[in-house]
Amino acid sequence: MRNPFALPPMPPWMEKPTVLGRLTKGLALVIICVLVLYPFVLAVGTSLAGADELREAGGWVLVPSQPTLEAYQVLLSGGVVTKAAVVTVGVTVIGTALSMLATIMLAYGTSRPGAFGSRWIVLMMLGTFLFAPGIIPSFLMVKQLGLLDTYAALVLPVLLNAFNVIVVRQFFMNVPGELLDAARMDGATDLTILRKVILPLSKAVLAVVGLFYAVSYWNAFFNAMLYVQPDKYPLQMILRSYIIDAGEMNAGDLGIAHLPPGQAIKMAVLVCAVAPIVCVYPFLQKYFVKGVLTGAIKG
Repeated sequence: MRNPFALPPMPPWMEKPTVLGRLTKGLALVIICVLVLYPFVLAVGTSLAGADELREAGGWVLVPSQPTLEAYQVLLSGGVVTKAAVVTVGVTVIGTALSMLATIMLAYGTSRPGAFGSRWIVLMMLGTFLFAPGIIPSFLMVKQLGLLDTYAALVLPVLLNAFNVIVVRQFFMNVPGELLDAARMDGATDLTILRKVILPLSKAVLAVVGLFYAVSYWNAFFNAMLYVQPDKYPLQMILRSYIIDAGEMNAGDLGIAHLPPGQAIKMAVLVCAVAPIVCVYPFLQKYFVKGVLTGAIKG
């Protein structure tokens, strides 16, 4: 006879893992980490290798025996790569700041009950998921606005992302109404409520959305290919030119007399393009699950 007070059996995924299961999970994680880190370590090692070592190893060195910073010294000494890095940093910082400002204002405006036109604005934002503008209409719009061959063309066409706005808007809507009512009773305006009540409670979701925007601006190269001349290219376009297109650098382009091995230069450009985001990500990683889930799920 079944005991009515007996607990129901636990599902398999809630049972205590066995020793073999823990070892298997640990081995799987180690393999995944090695597969993820190996290409980046290989790029760093190649960028630090000398000409003779690269020639003997066939162009790829995992751990150089005599590491040298010659390739990085060349890149940072001036020339097209340094200018492109400055352009990328400027576009990323200014673009992220403007995108966050526009996203916060639009999300807050459409999250307030009874706001005029908020429903239609949200519907239009959702419509962008289904009907994305084509390359030709986007180019014609940028041209008509007089943004061709300007740094603004790298920011304004992608200033807002509908997904980010929806996530931030949903988070703002989940803020308890009692807090907002109490602030209004104390005489706070909408701008004061946004600045002193809602934003301090939204650090997690704003950190995630800000990183989304920053990574998008940092990695963008297609708009630069369409809208600006080579003298305004960001770092990703230089990376594309010298790696994807297999272009060859020369000493004249970099303003130097002696050029390190081409493979080392290419990998150094790759490391310089990837390293800043890799360094920033760990500090914001803890906000990812909390920020996205809290902003996307009501309750």
